[in-house]
Amino acid sequence: MTLFLALCFFGVAIGGFTAFVIFWPLSLVHLRDRHPAVRGRFGENAIVQPAALRWLLAGTYYEVPDRQFTGLATPARISLMVILGALTASAVLWLWSIAP
Repeated sequence: MTLFLALCFFGVAIGGFTAFVIFWPLSLVHLRDRHPAVRGRFGENAIVQPAALRWLLAGTYYEVPDRQFTGLATPARISLMVILGALTASAVLWLWSIAP
């Protein structure tokens, strides 16, 4: 049963990854088009840069005064939190299942 729950959490992480792949690139394109100074902080290939992901996860993107951008970045942030939380829960359950 524990491994089944771990697998379910892994499935939730995959769903979060799907949402992240949709919303995070859209957010970065919006930054590139309308706020190049903010986008310039992350350089090229910002989609996978740790500094950009920390910026998103910490919610610092609210400093950009653009409701359309925050409307795209908020689902990306939520999906990133879902990914991290689900993978953590899955790892904990897996470790619990192999413990003697």
